[in-house]
Parts: sequence; C-alpha cells; structure tokens
Amino acid sequence: MAQNAKENLITQPPARSLFFFALPMIIGNLFQQFYNMADSIIVGNLVGEDALAAVGASYSFTTVFIMIAIGGGIGASVLTSQHLGAGHYREMKSSVYTFLIAFAVFSTMLAVLGFAVNPTVLRLLKTPDNILPDAVSYLQIYFVGLPFMFMYNILSANFNALGRSKIPLFLLIFSSILNIVLDLWMVGSLKMGVAGAAVATVIAQGIAAVISLVILMRLLSTYAVEGKVRRFRSDMFVTGVKVAIPSIVQQSIVSIGMLLTQSAVNQFGSSALAGYSAGTRLESLCIVPMIATGNAMSTFTAQNLGAGKPERVRQGYRAAYGIIIGFGVLLIAVSQLFYAPILSAFVEQGESAVAFETGTAYFRFIGFFFSFLGFKAITDGILRGAGDIKIYMLANLINLAIRVAVAQLCSPIWGIELIWYAVPMGWTANYLISYLWYRTGNWKRRNLLKNERQDCNE
Repeated sequence: MAQNAKENLITQPPARSLFFFALPMIIGNLFQQFYNMADSIIVGNLVGEDALAAVGASYSFTTVFIMIAIGGGIGASVLTSQHLGAGHYREMKSSVYTFLIAFAVFSTMLAVLGFAVNPTVLRLLKTPDNILPDAVSYLQIYFVGLPFMFMYNILSANFNALGRSKIPLFLLIFSSILNIVLDLWMVGSLKMGVAGAAVATVIAQGIAAVISLVILMRLLSTYAVEGKVRRFRSDMFVTGVKVAIPSIVQQSIVSIGMLLTQSAVNQFGSSALAGYSAGTRLESLCIVPMIATGNAMSTFTAQNLGAGKPERVRQGYRAAYGIIIGFGVLLIAVSQLFYAPILSAFVEQGESAVAFETGTAYFRFIGFFFSFLGFKAITDGILRGAGDIKIYMLANLINLAIRVAVAQLCSPIWGIELIWYAVPMGWTANYLISYLWYRTGNWKRRNLLKNERQDCNE
C-alpha cells in the first residue's frame, strides 16, 4: 500500500495522476485558507472594523513566517520525493527525519526572534495607531505557537512528497473546524477579542501538528528497509539545504513583498487597509488551485526524475496548463459575479463604504489574472522539483521588485489602484523568465541524489 502512491505518479497517465494528486491538495489548501480567514471573518463581524484591520496588519507579518515554513517544506521534500521515486526507502526515511529535526530547531529560533521584534516591525510598516495594540497582541500570541505551525507545514510537505496528499486534507478539515469553534467561543462567548482569535489559532495548529507527526511515523513504518535508519544525516542536510534555502528565500521574498506593499496601503488609512486585507484574503483563497497544482507539479517532477522519466514531466506540464486554464475561467466568473456577498463576509457594505469599495476594486481586478499566477506556479514547480532553483529564485526576485517598486513609487502619486496593477505585471514577468529557462531543458540534467552522494564522499 505504501508504494502505490509513488506508482501512481510515475506509471499512470500524467494528466490523470497529476490531477488526482493535486485535487486533495487543492481542497486541503482551501481549508487552510478558511483556517487562516476564520480569524478575520469572526473578528470583523463580532468585534469590528478596527479589529479586522489589526488582524489584517498582523497577517502580512505572519505570512512571512508561513512562507518560510512552506519554502522549507518544499525544499526538503524534493529530496524525499526523488529518493522515493528511485526506490531508496532507507534514504527517504532519513531525509524525513533529518529535516524534521532541523526545522524544529530553526522554528524555535524564529519564534523567539519574531516575539522580540514584532512591535518594532509593525511601527516601521506605519501601522495606524488605533489598531497597533491589537496587532501587537495578536502577533505575540501567534509567535508562541510558531513551532507548531512550522512542524505542521513540514509534515504536510512530507505527506505530499510521499504521494499521500489526502492525509493533509483530512487533517486540515479537522483543524479548520476546531479553529472556527474555538474562535467563536473565545471571541464571541469569552469576549477575548483579537487575542482570543490568536489563542484559538495556536491551539488548533498545535493539536494538528501532534496528530500529523503520529500519522507520519506510522506511515514511514510501512516502508520495509534493511539495516538501521539514521535519524540525522549531515550529507542529506547539506544537499537539502541547497534546495531549501532558495525556496525559503523565494517564499520569504513573496511575503516580504506583501509587507512592503501593505506599508504603501497603510498610508491610505485603516478603512482602506481593512478593505485591502479583505481583498487579499479572498485572493489567497482563489489562488489555491494554482499554487496547489504548482506544488503537485513539483512532486510529480521530483519523483519522475528520480525514476529516470523526464519525458513524463513534459507530459504532466502540458496537462497542468489545462488544469490552470479551467480554474482560471471559473475564478473570473466568481470574482465578477459573486464579489459582493463574498466580501460581505468580511466587511458590511453599509457600515464601511471605503473598506467595501477598496476590497471590491482589488478583487474584481485581480480576478482576471489568476491564470497568469497558475502558469508561473506550474513552471516554477518543475524547476523546484528538479532542484534547479537559481533561475526560479531570480524570476521571483524580479516579480517582487516590480510589485514593490510600483506600489511604493506610483501609488502615492496615482492612487491605491496602482498597488494591484503591479500584481499581474510581476506574475507575468516571473512566468516568462521561468518558462524560457524551462525551454532550455537544463532542468532535466539536475540530479540531487548524485550530488548527495558526492557530498557524502567528500
């Protein structure tokens, strides 16, 4: 049974195997976004606009750390996927253990750092004074639970690397429901405000992380190996870090870009910030199919390259375009036809006209360009899965530079709309650079397993 998930990705028709592997990831990531949005929806409706803005101001900062966790998971899971594709089960286990230990230590260090600097960072980002205390309170509690969030994301990446994308789905459904129940209790019944929302999130993430660890250990035990499995291998750590660090940097760059962009939005006042926060939350929900398909493409690439089947990667890439276009058309319809009732979950139109109009303008505009993000995501996914990350990181740096430069330099002159005009410009530039590199075929010549053996010999 344990080997079947691998066989699906390296033997079944690429379109079928990629779609059905991506589908649980899409559903699971949707629940992840519901999980993240629960605080905003409940706080916005039960406490008020300023509380919503406080959570929104915190969201861009927490996203930095979430993206670091996701980037680390992506980087580390590439090595695990390639070992699985090659049938190296002992090495695959060692890879999982090595990076669980490494990121447990790393996340604890980040938690201490984040707890210490978050008030200063929020002030530097020009967070409005009327929401600053709530934003600081939310983040202080959030950082207490940061190691749980990290471990959950790393564990989910390992499940996906093993071809078991359904397991994170079920865990996310559970933790999302738990988070909502705790939010309603702590914010609604106990009147804990923004702090209650943060506590609810930490508890839900902690329980999900513990359950995930237990399930992963049981899953690994189903892979029979001869001899002792090393819990930490320095050669694997070195090889994995070479992939993980650029992935972490890239993901961090994206979230830092969000922070810098938000600093531009902050200048337009708390109402505009509340509306923009609502719009970006909806954006994060809508892009889930695109990002999940890109992550599925990464695992698909890693396993098939590990199995010596690069042509299947090309076939899967073509199939991924069809998936992205299908979701893109659907999201255009949603953003243009149903924006009002969806935004009303965050901001009531009658209570805050500025917030509602800002959120509407952003969401309706960006809805036309989600496919561009999808094209970027699947192309980046191939480069990540192959371990070919230099161009991948360069493309994302250019994406960041375009978005931040336009937001910071142009929006004060021509208005807040310039902030979201820059988004598809960055996505398109990123995609074109990654695609041109994909066309060279250099990614097929990457071999992390060979590099790992060389590091070990040295």
